[in-house]
Amino acid sequence: MNAAAPETHAAQRVDRSWFALFTLAWLVIWTVQLTPLQLLLPLQLDTAESRSGWVAGVVSSGIVLGVGGLAGVVAGPLAGALSDRARGSRHRRRPWALGGVWLTALCLALTGLSEGAWLIGASWIGVSVGISVSSAAFTAMIADQLPVAQRGAASAAVGASQALGIVLGVGTVVLLGLGVLEGYLVLAATLAILGSATALLLPDPASPSGAGSAAAPRGTGARADRLASLRDRDFRWMLIGRLVVNVGNALGTSLFLFFLLYGIGQPHAEAEDNLLLLIVVYTVFVVLASIAVGTVSDRIGRRRTLTVAAAIVQAGSGIVIVASPTFGATMVAAALMGIGYGAFSTTGLAFATDLLPSERDHARDLGVVNVSAALGQLLGPVLGAALVALVGGFWLVFLAAAVLSVTGAGLTALARERRGAAQAAP
Repeated sequence: MNAAAPETHAAQRVDRSWFALFTLAWLVIWTVQLTPLQLLLPLQLDTAESRSGWVAGVVSSGIVLGVGGLAGVVAGPLAGALSDRARGSRHRRRPWALGGVWLTALCLALTGLSEGAWLIGASWIGVSVGISVSSAAFTAMIADQLPVAQRGAASAAVGASQALGIVLGVGTVVLLGLGVLEGYLVLAATLAILGSATALLLPDPASPSGAGSAAAPRGTGARADRLASLRDRDFRWMLIGRLVVNVGNALGTSLFLFFLLYGIGQPHAEAEDNLLLLIVVYTVFVVLASIAVGTVSDRIGRRRTLTVAAAIVQAGSGIVIVASPTFGATMVAAALMGIGYGAFSTTGLAFATDLLPSERDHARDLGVVNVSAALGQLLGPVLGAALVALVGGFWLVFLAAAVLSVTGAGLTALARERRGAAQAAP
């Protein structure tokens, strides 16, 4: 299980047009996922003027995101496994990418029309499922179509698009003065148009020889095959570390609006403007770190070392806010978080593609990789809400973010680098 996965159909380098379409696809996905998480859902669920107070709004937001995340945990790997089994000359990824895009767009509109935590939560489950399905399809294209020497660049596109997506979405809503419903409808229309276009234009080669030509064996052997990736020692440690680091990141970022409102005490309009400023700072450093570290990882091939170092840098952001809970310190923390998470998300995803145990199960296994990140991002608000309710403030949230980031770095270090992948860089 420690041998490098064979690489046959993904040996040819792709051109800039492939990267442009791939980056656009992820930019749209991240925009429609993170804009509600950072701004629209907190505005919908804010209960500052109710009898229960603002803490109830934080708790409701965490529960809605957590339940949606659990649905995505099931949907992503399942859709990936089914797409891996496409037979003959049929497209493997495109139908799932399109289906996930359309489901997400529909449920975004429903979320905007919903009122009350129950209806909002039910609609958000559909959004999470759709995003997980489309993300599994798009991520599988990295392993399907790229040689090892281009996977860091593709992973950098995913990481940079995540940060740019937050700025694009939140900036559009705040600067244009859109209401909650208008914001959701703009996101839904954008995804339906651009998400569909990229899914149709990106190549989708047929299954490699033998990958989908025969039905999977029945019985014990089939069950064992489905669990193969989780039995791989290095792949398993990578997944656990990725999950923990993403929980730490979500603790440090998902409650920013509530922190500005009730941790620092800023007025509502000022908090929304400053949230956008924090996101811009975070984004600049995510993009710079993603591009720089992704390029370096392709050249030197030492993805594990870079991934571990990035998680430790991320931990520093939580320490800064605990030491000085002011807006100025929060700006510094946003920059550190951007550097750490930008580098981690890029090299971590490339590291994951190097550790894939089976070529015939790329989408299934990368669906699990996506879920480990998405689950971390969605468990973070749940844990954060519980910590806020426990102490009536935010200091414990940022302390936990630092501790989890360091812990995730240590767990990632337990995954050994594949010798063949490490030597593949030119």
